[in-house]
Amino acid sequence: MTMRAPSPPRVAWPVMCLRWSAQAFLHWRYPAAAVRPLVPASLTVETFDGTAWVSLVPFLMEGVRLPGTPALPWLSRFPEVNVRTYVRDERGRGGIWLLSLDAARLPAVLAGRAGYWLPFHWSRMSLRVDGARCRYRCRRRWPGPGARCDAEVEVGPRLEESERDGLPDFLTARYRLFTVVAGGLATAEVEHPPLPLRHARLVALEQDLLQAAGLPAPDHAPLLHACPDVPVRVGMWSR
Repeated sequence: MTMRAPSPPRVAWPVMCLRWSAQAFLHWRYPAAAVRPLVPASLTVETFDGTAWVSLVPFLMEGVRLPGTPALPWLSRFPEVNVRTYVRDERGRGGIWLLSLDAARLPAVLAGRAGYWLPFHWSRMSLRVDGARCRYRCRRRWPGPGARCDAEVEVGPRLEESERDGLPDFLTARYRLFTVVAGGLATAEVEHPPLPLRHARLVALEQDLLQAAGLPAPDHAPLLHACPDVPVRVGMWSR
């Protein structure tokens, strides 16, 4: 199966500007039936080659700020990790459904929960970059039981254009978030250039974030990608 990557949207009036840095993407196949109970009925679980996909994505948030304001040193830079799957709405628009988000800054967690109705968790986190290796650590504090993620990834060469068609773009060329606000489906567009994806190798992984999100523990090795740095503009939710 192949797909044409969607064109990035233009977010004319962003509510937040930032950079995603040192991203790692760990992707697992799942039966669509295992993912379906975790997604609102108004969304369709999107599949590729007959299966759903779930991704664990650790990265560094940098330069987080409101438009027209400077980035505050402590508040604007922190690690985050999300667990996500891939969906379409009733209009056929593709996007991601976030099963969980862990962030190292409590104000960001509270803002994400209150302003975006997203399942944020406050966690003790660290990210260390040593040459081609990235080491991610996450220990969930609040709310819920203390899930964790320890991952070490070695970043490799950039994907060639011939490798971009199909699954890599299905998993990473996503420019829309879905959430439920006051009982109704809402969406926000996320503008960024096409990700400069790189190959990656998993060195070590211990995690139970997927299980905490309601999924069975993975029974196979993940597919990996990495992305060094990309600017991002986040739009306002619309119903």
